[in-house]
Amino acid sequence: MIHVIASITVRESQRESFLEIFKENIPRVLEEEGCVEYSVTVDFQTDIFIQDTEVSRVTVIEKWESFPHLESHFTAPHMLDYKARVEGMVENVSLKILEEA
Repeated sequence: MIHVIASITVRESQRESFLEIFKENIPRVLEEEGCVEYSVTVDFQTDIFIQDTEVSRVTVIEKWESFPHLESHFTAPHMLDYKARVEGMVENVSLKILEEA
């Protein structure tokens, strides 16, 4: 099982538009072979001092049956369309690709 945590920094003024486009794509991703979980989250604001919060950050939590399934995801037609639609909204993307210990 492959776990992915993707941190996407979005222009603050574009956050709601970005989330709308992202959520439209979720059903297509969930239909991909090997996709176990795919969800979008935003930081929950608390007063916990060790929490790292960022209003413009969107975090995607994914699970894939294998790394080849994840690799196929990156070039799926709906993902290429999604990337083109959000290109001007995204400032930075960081991925953590993990396996179970």
